Amino acid sequence: MTRLARRPILATRPSRPGVERKSARELDLMRQAGRINALALAAMRAAAKPGATTRQLDAIAERVIVANKGVPAFKGYSGPYPYPNTTTVSVNDELVHGIPGPRVLRAGDIASLDCGTVYQGYYADSAITVGIGEISELAQRLLTVTEQALTAGIAFMHPGRRTGDVSAAMQEFVEFHGFHMVRSYTSHGIGRHMHEDPELPYYVKPGTGLLLRPGITIALEPMVLVGTPETRVLEDEWTVVSADGSLTAHFEHTVAVTEDEPEILTQISGLDE
Repeated sequence: MTRLARRPILATRPSRPGVERKSARELDLMRQAGRINALALAAMRAAAKPGATTRQLDAIAERVIVANKGVPAFKGYSGPYPYPNTTTVSVNDELVHGIPGPRVLRAGDIASLDCGTVYQGYYADSAITVGIGEISELAQRLLTVTEQALTAGIAFMHPGRRTGDVSAAMQEFVEFHGFHMVRSYTSHGIGRHMHEDPELPYYVKPGTGLLLRPGITIALEPMVLVGTPETRVLEDEWTVVSADGSLTAHFEHTVAVTEDEPEILTQISGLDE
């Protein structure tokens, strides 16, 4: 679940101030939360076919989370009103926070599946965007670029780098391929709370921001739009759509900075292939 940029900030979006470096024990609990989250997203992806409803996908994720002794992190989350579901499912021009319901997925759609899990008090948050049946060349290119932008950002999550290096790597990659990063929402720290510091806006310079150190954990999530970086919120007060109605995509992993390579806490070998 994305974080609204602090300028402006919504009082209804709670966050934990201050950067907390996680201990080995804390990272292990986040790793367990991430494993559950990956299983839930894999089950959603397998069921994301023409004729499925977004509510059905949400129910699948909830069953997986509960069966693995996790707690849905999004359900009841504070906002304009408590978020009503376990996941967000955002279709086509819906960038993030789409509320699952009776909407039927159709061939050619693309759907962002975003899920969060709490395990023994620690959070994981991840997202994928999938094609429903055969999709257009533009849609496929958008998915590929957005996922590769996430990979580009993760590659900079090393001690001694700064959050601005991570954000700039993603933004530059996206813009090189002719798309736009969102302006109003950010990646964010995560751990004992869904939203912690640091905040990672995208339109920043390399070499700026927080110095990365081992134990820092970030939900890194490029949100990419075809036609414009601008967005608006629908009448349901949660769903964020592109201002011009163009396609959008969203990928996310919870990632830990370590002494060595970054560790993706929401990835299980084989499930992301």
